[in-house]
Amino acid sequence: MGSDLYKKILIATDGTENGEKAVRAGMEIAKLSQGKAYALYVINNTCYPAEKWNPKLKTAMEEQFKAFGLEMTATVEEAAKAAGIDVEFVIREGHPAEKILDFAEKQDIDMIVVGSLGKTDAERFLLGSVSEKVVRNAKVPVLVVREKSL
Repeated sequence: MGSDLYKKILIATDGTENGEKAVRAGMEIAKLSQGKAYALYVINNTCYPAEKWNPKLKTAMEEQFKAFGLEMTATVEEAAKAAGIDVEFVIREGHPAEKILDFAEKQDIDMIVVGSLGKTDAERFLLGSVSEKVVRNAKVPVLVVREKSL
């Protein structure tokens, strides 16, 4: 029997080990709730000044990022098929936290699942943290899948 609580699960994937753990956790929640999963990969094009790059290089980089995004969403597809879960794949470009939150709001998502790299306070201060920004700003529950500590 499924739950009506989490029928639309957004799983943000980034190709990291914790991202893969987030995929497994999100799939399990979607399976238990008999809900639909959305696999979102965000191409972070905010970290390089693309307008100043050689157009051929910029195009090649964008193609590589998109290919990687397709590869990441394909791993979610495999997990979804194995679990018998309905899944939709989405690739966006921009700042990851902003795109995750925007997608969640526009699609009326019930829960967001993200992986976390477990950055130190200094790393979060200097680099920011996608999962932390999502947790602070999401209007729905967020499951952060972390690496197990010893």
